[in-house]
Amino acid sequence: MAHIDDTYAEAFRSIYAEVLITARDRGWLDRAVAAATGNASSTILCDCEAGFDRYVGPGGDESFITPDRRPGALVQFHVPRFRKDRVEALQRSLLVRLSQNVLTCPTAACFSPLEEETFFKLGRKIAFFGDGYQRRELRHGRRVWVIPILGGEFVIDRRFGYRDGLMGGNLWFLGRDIDAALLAAERARDAAAAIPGVILPFPGGIAASGSKAGSRYSFAVASTYAEFCPTLRDKLGERSRVPDGVQSIMEIIINGRDLETIAAATQAAIRAAVDTPGLLTISAGNYGGRLGKSFIYLRADRV
Repeated sequence: MAHIDDTYAEAFRSIYAEVLITARDRGWLDRAVAAATGNASSTILCDCEAGFDRYVGPGGDESFITPDRRPGALVQFHVPRFRKDRVEALQRSLLVRLSQNVLTCPTAACFSPLEEETFFKLGRKIAFFGDGYQRRELRHGRRVWVIPILGGEFVIDRRFGYRDGLMGGNLWFLGRDIDAALLAAERARDAAAAIPGVILPFPGGIAASGSKAGSRYSFAVASTYAEFCPTLRDKLGERSRVPDGVQSIMEIIINGRDLETIAAATQAAIRAAVDTPGLLTISAGNYGGRLGKSFIYLRADRV
C-alpha cells in the first residue's frame, strides 16, 4: 500500500458553465463532446478548462431526462475567477466551441441544464449563422433557436447559465517506474470521473507534465516543476524533492461544481489507486494557500 502524504491540494475559484449536448446516438455524441472540449487542458494557455462530466438520458444516467429524449452528455467549461475578464472569457469560449464544434456535428443539439440568474444569450448569437432564416420556437417545453443547416436543423437553448465553481484539485502518483505511476493515475481517474459534477481536463484525464507558476524566461507564465522531475534528481542534488526510488510522477487535475464534490472525487481516487503495485506515494501540489483558499486534504482523518 502506498504512503499517503499528510498534505492538501489547493483549489481556486472559477466561474463555469455546464452544457448538455445531445445527439442521435453515442457515436456522434462522443464526437461532439470531444470536439467541444478539445485544447482545453490548462488555463495556462488554453482559453478555458473543459471536460466531460457524465452521460445522461438513454444509455446514461436515466434519472436525468434530456429535453429531446436522446442520448446526452454533460460537459463543463471553467475560467479562473481571478481573471479580470472572466465573464467575457467564458462567454467567448462557449460561443466559439458551441458554434464551431457542436453546431457542425451531425445530429447534435445543445441545451443549458443550469437555470441561473447569471446567463449568456448564446443561442441568439449563434443563431445569426442562420443568415436571417433562423427562428425562435417552443420545443420540448423550452424556448429555443432553430437554425437551418445542410444536415437539417440545429436546435439550441436561448440562454446558458453560469455560476461559481472550483479548479485545481489534484493528486500526484509517485511510482517506482512509469508503468506503476500511470496505472495508479488511470485507476484514480476512473474513480474520480465516476463522481457526478467533476471533470478531469487533461488528455485522458492525466497530466504527465505538472507545472509551477513562473519561469526563468520572461515570456513564459509557467514551467516544468523541475524539483519534481525524476530525471533531474542528480543534477539538482539537494534541491530535488523527488524521493529515492521514484522514477515517474503522474498527476490528475479535478475541476468541479463545489468543494464537497471535488473532495469526494479525491477520496474515491485515492481509494482506487492506493494499492497499485509499484506505487510508492500519493501526494498533491499546493502553493501554501497563495493561489486558492479551498483545501482538499488527502488524509481521510483530516477531511
